[in-house]
Amino acid sequence: MQQAVDVIKELKRLSTPKKAAISRRFFKTGVGQYGHGDVFIGVTVPEQRAIAKKYKDLPLAEIQKLIRHKVHENRMTGLFILAGQFQKADEGTKDKLARFYLSHTKYINNWDLVDSSARQILGMYLLDKERDILYKLAQSRDLWERRIAIIATQAFIMHDKYGDTLRIAKILLKDDHDLIHKAVGWTLREVGNRSARTEEAFLKQYEHQMPRTMLRYAIEKFSEKKRLLYLHKQS
Repeated sequence: MQQAVDVIKELKRLSTPKKAAISRRFFKTGVGQYGHGDVFIGVTVPEQRAIAKKYKDLPLAEIQKLIRHKVHENRMTGLFILAGQFQKADEGTKDKLARFYLSHTKYINNWDLVDSSARQILGMYLLDKERDILYKLAQSRDLWERRIAIIATQAFIMHDKYGDTLRIAKILLKDDHDLIHKAVGWTLREVGNRSARTEEAFLKQYEHQMPRTMLRYAIEKFSEKKRLLYLHKQS
């Protein structure tokens, strides 16, 4: 039977101090930064994905050991495995995996971990279900749960459903963290990629309440002339 310890050994074999140092800087692990205390060993995402594919049938109890591990790359690989299993699961198993995901949000504690799993697992699970949990997460005191809430809605956007994205974006307009500003702006941009009219209607109503970073991300794909107009109006 495949075990978490085998995954951990393979990741460690691929690790390098140089890549670990780069990751620590990139993911802001210093004192007072959002990733403070996170531990990196230096394994690239493609390497992690390859190992996740190799251990795609890892039992859930073993996935749990990875997701709860102090090493970032172990948690990420565990989430890759979980997302892969969710994609191929039947409805009953999807329910089990989604509930497992929600019970482990405290370990999904950096933006790359959120962005690699929230849409793929929680968002896809909620496509045909009540979405109250997203509004609870959007009002959480935890930064990463708030990011999970907005990123998960990208699954709905892929199916031309924008209402929850816009309502959660409104909840997060006054959020004080730059990583939420970026996530909301990015997700609004995804709405605009499929329905420019929908995004611009939201911007027209809330552009003056939006943090500048959020607005810049949201209008990134606009023409230069239109982007400057939005930025000028907010000045």
